Amino acid sequence: MTLPDDDRRTSGPATRCAIAPDFGQGEGACIYGKEGCPHTLRARSALPCARFVDVQADPAALEEMLRLSGGVRRVPVIVRGDVVSLGYKRGA
Repeated sequence: MTLPDDDRRTSGPATRCAIAPDFGQGEGACIYGKEGCPHTLRARSALPCARFVDVQADPAALEEMLRLSGGVRRVPVIVRGDVVSLGYKRGA
């Protein structure tokens, strides 16, 4: 299931992040995280236009996150183009 590009909260087995070249407010970025996680919440607040993928709600999204993170189980995983960041640090 693929959701429309304007839906920032996504889940489903075929969910992937659309990557765009402008990441100022998170446009085109993707945050793999968990609802209720304070680190994920901070990342989502800092990148309000990023697509959010809840890895607790979707096992396929968890597998995709683990592939992107090299098997590291740490959230959030933020994808911006070809750059994958593990965790969130303000200003990163």
